[in-house]
Amino acid sequence: MPKKIIDPWGSGLVEDYEKIIKDFGLEVFNPKLFPKSNRIMRRGVVFAGRDLKIISDAIKQKKKFYVLSGIMPSNEKIHFGTKMVVENIKYFQEHGAQTYILVADLEAASTRGVSLEKARKMALDFHIPAYVALGLDIKKTNFYFQSENREVMNNAYEFSKKITLNEFKAIYGSADPGKIMGAMTQVADILYPQFKERMPGVIPVGVDQDPHIRLTRDVVRRMKDKKFFLPSSVYHKYTPSLDGGLKMSKSKPESCIELPEDIKSVNKKIMRALSGGRDTLAEHRKLGAVIEKDMVFELMKQHLVEDDKELNKIYKNYKSGKMTSGELKKIASSKMEKFMNDFNKGILKARKQINKLKFVKFK
Repeated sequence: MPKKIIDPWGSGLVEDYEKIIKDFGLEVFNPKLFPKSNRIMRRGVVFAGRDLKIISDAIKQKKKFYVLSGIMPSNEKIHFGTKMVVENIKYFQEHGAQTYILVADLEAASTRGVSLEKARKMALDFHIPAYVALGLDIKKTNFYFQSENREVMNNAYEFSKKITLNEFKAIYGSADPGKIMGAMTQVADILYPQFKERMPGVIPVGVDQDPHIRLTRDVVRRMKDKKFFLPSSVYHKYTPSLDGGLKMSKSKPESCIELPEDIKSVNKKIMRALSGGRDTLAEHRKLGAVIEKDMVFELMKQHLVEDDKELNKIYKNYKSGKMTSGELKKIASSKMEKFMNDFNKGILKARKQINKLKFVKFK
C-alpha cells in the first residue's frame, strides 16, 4: 500500500476530500460550531479541521485564543486560496483571537531561493498590503519576520530533537536539509504565541499544509512538561481551475485568475470557462444547467456572491434554465470587476499605512 503523504511544497492535488478526512484523521467542519460563520464556512468550502471544539468554546466563552498564519513572499501575486485564508483569519480576529502574521523569509530562502532582503521588500510592498485589502485589521495584528525571531529559531532547534529522520520522511515523503529547516521553523512559528502564555490557537490553511500541523502536534505531545496546547486548524477546498481542473494553477495561466490581474484578461478567462449550460438554448431552457460542472458558478459561490439569498436565486434560475450560461458569466464578470477594483484600491490605501504596522519587538 502506498504511503499517505501530502507535500506542502509540491503541486500535487488532493482529489478526494472525503478520503483525505479519513486517511489523516481530520474532523468534518461543522459551521454550527462557530457563531455567525463566514461565507466559505457556511457553504462547505471550509470542509475539515483539527480540534475545532476548543476554538469554538473559546469564542463562545470569550476565552483567550490566537489565530496565526504565514506569508510566503516568493512573488508579487497571490491566489484565491490565499484570499480564503485571509477571510478565515478575519473571522477569528473579529471573534476575539489574538492575531499573528509571520513573514516566512527564512523558509522562502531555504525552499524557494529568495533572498531575505527581497522577501522582506515583497512582504512590505505587496503581501501585507494585499492581506489588509482583503480585510485584515492591522490595528489588531502582530507581525514579525522569521529571520528576526531568535526565540523561534532557538525553539526550532529544541523541537527538532523530538522528531527522528524516519518520522519526518513518513510525514513529508523526503527529508532534505532545506525542508527540515523550513518545517521545524514552522513548528516554532505555530507555537510562538504560546511561548509567553499558553492558550489554544487555530491555523487556517489549505489542506496541503496539514503535514506542518501534524508535525507540530507530534512535537507538542512529546513535550508534556511544556504544556503547550495542541494547535487547531481549519482547511478550505481549492478554487477549481476554470477549465474544470481541481485547482487553479499558474502552470495553466489561461484557467487561473491571479490577484491582482488585469480585468480584461480575467473577463476573457471567465467567458471561456467550462460551462454547465446545455448545447442548445432550447435544450437549456428545457433541462436547465448542470451546475456541478459549471466553474463560473463555483467561483461565484466561493468568492463573488456574499449574500446567500442572492446566490440561491442565481442557482435556481440557472438550474431551471431560466438563466443562460452567457448571462451567468456576465454577472460573474461584473462582480469580478468590482472585486478587482476594490482589491487594487485597498492595496494602494494599505501601502500608506505600512508605518502603522505593529511588528513584534525582539530583544
